[in-house]
Amino acid sequence: MGKYEIAGVNLNDDEYTVVQSMIRNKYRAEDAAGNVVLRGKQKMFKMKEEFPFTDGDGTEVFTVKAGGIIDVAGNYVLSDAQTGEEVVVLDNDFSIFQDTWRVRDADTEEVLAKIDSRGALITLTRHYLPLGWLIPHKYEITDAEGGHVGSIEGRVSLKDKYDITIDDASSVPKEAIIAASMVIDAIQGN
Repeated sequence: MGKYEIAGVNLNDDEYTVVQSMIRNKYRAEDAAGNVVLRGKQKMFKMKEEFPFTDGDGTEVFTVKAGGIIDVAGNYVLSDAQTGEEVVVLDNDFSIFQDTWRVRDADTEEVLAKIDSRGALITLTRHYLPLGWLIPHKYEITDAEGGHVGSIEGRVSLKDKYDITIDDASSVPKEAIIAASMVIDAIQGN
């Protein structure tokens, strides 16, 4: 098992679909065959944002917790539910022009990956124009050196739906990328 792998999570595919529930910030990730491989939800009425994640059978596998209260531009720590160890940190560089998230090693703080929205004009349109929220998100995933890893692309639908494609995850933990897609959606009210 690699340094960033989470016990109980088996993410061997290169493509996943994340679907949000109609009612609240509750998500499921499906593999290419349509099997549920991960579920996540935002805990309600918490002072700090918290997202427990379970495998397809409902066993808790990891949790993502905010570092501070109402932490829109802050750190979210992904911890293994089995060991309690902090694995990676998701942090947001808050900007009205571009959504940028980093995936960092929890111990060394080394950047493992970046998740960037597709640009200032689209981001501004999505946030500030009437019906801008109808424009689906599109994020580029890169490794620490800026090399292409994959993408997260929103679909036009009643529920938020994201297609995650991971072309090269040799140095990037898939669990963190899929968790980040759910956390980004929930935190940014997408």
